[in-house]
Amino acid sequence: MSAKSKVLPVPKLASISAVASAAGVSIATVSRVLNGTKAVNADTRARVEAAVEALGYRTNALARSLMRGETRLLLVLVPDFANPYFAEIIKGVESVTRQRGYGLVIAEASQTLSRHSAELDSLYNKLADGVISLARYADLKPLLGEIPDLPWVACSEHVGDSEVPSVSIDHRQAAIDAVQYLINRGHQRIALLSASEDYMWARQRHDGYEYALRRANLPVEPQLVRIARGTDYVHGMEAAGALLALEAPPTAVFAVADTLAIGAIKAFRRVGRRVPEDVAVMGFDDIPVAQVFEPALTTIAQPVRELGAAAAELLLKRLAGEPAESLILQHALIVRASA
Repeated sequence: MSAKSKVLPVPKLASISAVASAAGVSIATVSRVLNGTKAVNADTRARVEAAVEALGYRTNALARSLMRGETRLLLVLVPDFANPYFAEIIKGVESVTRQRGYGLVIAEASQTLSRHSAELDSLYNKLADGVISLARYADLKPLLGEIPDLPWVACSEHVGDSEVPSVSIDHRQAAIDAVQYLINRGHQRIALLSASEDYMWARQRHDGYEYALRRANLPVEPQLVRIARGTDYVHGMEAAGALLALEAPPTAVFAVADTLAIGAIKAFRRVGRRVPEDVAVMGFDDIPVAQVFEPALTTIAQPVRELGAAAAELLLKRLAGEPAESLILQHALIVRASA
């Protein structure tokens, strides 16, 4: 390339959300005009078409082909790429979808659900045949109303009475089992390291913790409950640090995620507290590192890959027009060295 040559910038394509904003309508309305799926009044159609022309919006070629078939793509919404729990679920999903000829598009949930994301454009343009969501159900409700014909399945969080089928374990009972194990080991001051209770599973595990204490006639002490800022290891360290500051620290900790439990153990070690001799630590999930960490983590095991595989089977049933009932899979208490 000569010194005088110039690299011409690639023009940025307008998104469907930009068209909606210019026309003063919702993204769903733009999608209806472009795909002809529902009647739209003449004035609205004219505004949308004018915005499309002015912005140079081009519908994806794949979207234009949808009238003739399907994309064979499924979208998986993941809350946190750093958490190995979600990676294991995706492996389970992929074990089913690969055999059925479907590809996966993995997207970060909060970005996808933001107003101007490319993934959200794809959903409105029906560039995915269906969605497996590992995110909070509450975050999905607006989309479920706007795209009612797109099949969804919730994985990891039990949705209950929703029309969206889900695959989960009984989080409340699993927490009861975890705390009862600690009680049976002689612990009476048991702390809880929880996650944001915007997550249904976090609320259910918290409820199970309190139920187990009350059933054993042990007090529920608010100062022993710490809500971590997230579920990464560092958040476990932070939350455990607050417990260490108590005048009467707990003799055992139940963490609602293995990542929080491992972070707590690291915090205890830094101040010379031995696990499990000085403080027992119980985790939740049984992520791969749980058995190789020192001390190996006593935890509640979720059948993580089975959750993903079952969610994929449910979604494929929905795509085939078959009944798809929610499933509760079995958990197990895994006793190792930390408690």
